[in-house]
Amino acid sequence: MKHVKAVIITSLFALITQSAYAQSCDCTKNYNWVKKTFEENDAGFEYALKQKDSQAYEAHNKATSEKVKSAKTFSECGPLLYEWLSFFRSGHIAIRPIKKESSQPSANEKTEKQFPDWESLPTNTQDFKTYLDKKKASDYEGIWVTEPYTIGIKKQGDQYVGFIIESGAENWTKGQVKLKINMADGKMSSVYYMRDRSKVESKEITLTGKNHLQIGDFSLSRVYPRIQNDPKHTQYFKSVSAGQPYIEKLNETTLYLRIPSFQASQKQKIDSVIAANKDKIIATENLIIDIRNGTGGSDANYSSILPLIYTNPIRTVGVEYLSTKLNNQRMMDFINKPEYGFSEENKKWAKNAFDTLEKEHGKFVNLNENIVSITKYDKVYPHPKNVGIIINQANGSTDEQFLLAAKQSRKVKLFGTTTYGVLDVSNMYYVPSPCKEFELGYSLSRSMRIPDFTIDGKGLQPDFYLDRSIPVHEWTEYVNAVLNGK
Repeated sequence: MKHVKAVIITSLFALITQSAYAQSCDCTKNYNWVKKTFEENDAGFEYALKQKDSQAYEAHNKATSEKVKSAKTFSECGPLLYEWLSFFRSGHIAIRPIKKESSQPSANEKTEKQFPDWESLPTNTQDFKTYLDKKKASDYEGIWVTEPYTIGIKKQGDQYVGFIIESGAENWTKGQVKLKINMADGKMSSVYYMRDRSKVESKEITLTGKNHLQIGDFSLSRVYPRIQNDPKHTQYFKSVSAGQPYIEKLNETTLYLRIPSFQASQKQKIDSVIAANKDKIIATENLIIDIRNGTGGSDANYSSILPLIYTNPIRTVGVEYLSTKLNNQRMMDFINKPEYGFSEENKKWAKNAFDTLEKEHGKFVNLNENIVSITKYDKVYPHPKNVGIIINQANGSTDEQFLLAAKQSRKVKLFGTTTYGVLDVSNMYYVPSPCKEFELGYSLSRSMRIPDFTIDGKGLQPDFYLDRSIPVHEWTEYVNAVLNGK
């Protein structure tokens, strides 16, 4: 189950050429294909119509039909297609551009040809460091790192301008403006330019401590001048900028486990961290699991965690798959495409599933014998006694499935804010458009929790709501205090 955010989808549209469509690939024809494919194959389509009524849907279709007529490039069309999809739900939908193979110019040629007039702020790095050394107060000015860039931020009038000092991206070169922080009229806003030069605007600019800057979804670490920081600020920024799981000791009674993502690529790393630290975990009174800002992923990726926090059988309500010719093809993909990494045993399951689904076109099919599966483990560990899982509004899909399982343990409490709410309709499948410009992402299954226990559009509630009076960099400290009875 993968959680896809609109901002990521939107920023990808600029990857597609800006030239006008060929007549056979105009936006109206792309829209008609997306609409027909989604209506006939998405597992959540009928459910969404029941929630929103057919009149609202017809009005939405009419408005979209008018908008797509004026779109001349895919960069203009893509967001309109995604906007149409978002009528049904906020996640497990996607319009994903297909990258075209072509001969690539050199980095400088590419930059000069595509962005000949891109704003620059030429600055001698050593002179800039000398300037920073003379400053008496710390602010946004400094040299910062956010992979793969080293960025200088210098105040220019009522703006702070971020410029490239070093770049690991071939189409960004020294001196080019990468970001801006505006402070006009007492109001703050920012613009951050993505690798493809699309811009992401935000009003969320937070300087945590002295060395950690958050600009919307982008995290930067100050590397010059390095200023002494409060340990809690360092711990927080380490956690939010982590690219892989890790575990650390907070004190004699509490361990902290950070899991940034349940994506398939992280499974081996998660399992390795758990295996290497299992003895510590089952010997320590409290465990904090921080999954804030998750990405969704694969349910198998939290399988090594559940046995350590388990107290009683875990009940998991299953899903039904919508059987159509297109949908059932995914089972064959599991068998025939090496990138899925299916074992012979799993391929046998996929073939049996395909055969079952093919007999039931147009119907929802439960591929398991029962509606509910029950997971039991042989042992309940005395430690950890208390488990606090930190969550926020960015946790959806697999993150939420993990929480549904984990919170059945008597040891577990959730801390933070309501989750994203995108789990009822899941198992995404991507199919290419007729002109091979983009892929439509939609869902193949719906949960059998519907309608009694729905999560989409609602999210999961924390046991302990961490309100805005508690700064985010103090959440771990707060959970630690609760678990330790302080």
